[in-house]
Amino acid sequence: MTKYVHALHLKKYRLRHGAFLVEGGKSVLELLSSGLQTERVFVTAEFALKLPAQLALGLVEVLSEDELTRLGTLATNNTALAIARLPEEPALLPNAASGLLLALDQVRDPGNLGTLIRLADWYGLPGVVLSETCADPWAPKTVAATMGSFTRVPVWQRELPAWLGSLPAGLPVYGADLHGDNVHGLTLQPQGVLVMGSESHGLTPEVEARLTQRLHIPGRGQAESLNVAISAAILLDNFHRNA
Repeated sequence: MTKYVHALHLKKYRLRHGAFLVEGGKSVLELLSSGLQTERVFVTAEFALKLPAQLALGLVEVLSEDELTRLGTLATNNTALAIARLPEEPALLPNAASGLLLALDQVRDPGNLGTLIRLADWYGLPGVVLSETCADPWAPKTVAATMGSFTRVPVWQRELPAWLGSLPAGLPVYGADLHGDNVHGLTLQPQGVLVMGSESHGLTPEVEARLTQRLHIPGRGQAESLNVAISAAILLDNFHRNA
């Protein structure tokens, strides 16, 4: 079992086995209360008292804090670690009635990706579409950064320019751009797709060419740029301000 858990630290083995790791007590409890399938739960004796009473005892193994830490990727873990099955991908059928999808282009930092998935959960978005060059949404660091939102937000990985090109005619595709329209002066409806690029490189030219409207967040200070998750939060709040 130790070899199996260690293999799931790596993307190629997560894909091969169809499973991923969930680390930390809060995330594990979110997993256990969700519809996702759990293979195994490792806990400290103290945290075992917090597990749902209906959880099958055969799923649970009690370890010392040191054993639990060695098993996972966290610097220290005194609560829990679980193995979960990768969820089945739901249909991805964007239309004007389905709300606002968040699409991410080359967001390679797992912490940023996890925070963006958490934002999608906060605003009730129907899901997040990732370019094939984004970080792995099922990497332990990404899962941890979602703070449990990985159980509620559908995620799809697509060849992003081609997917954007396949969208229904007339469906708006928004993107952040320094030369775009001042978002504070617009009345936006949470419909279509909002595309966010990496903090360092922005949107790739192929993705940028698919935008129907560019949005700018005006600033007053001297900072060169905003973190992608902060930018997305500001834009999403403007979309939902009048919703």
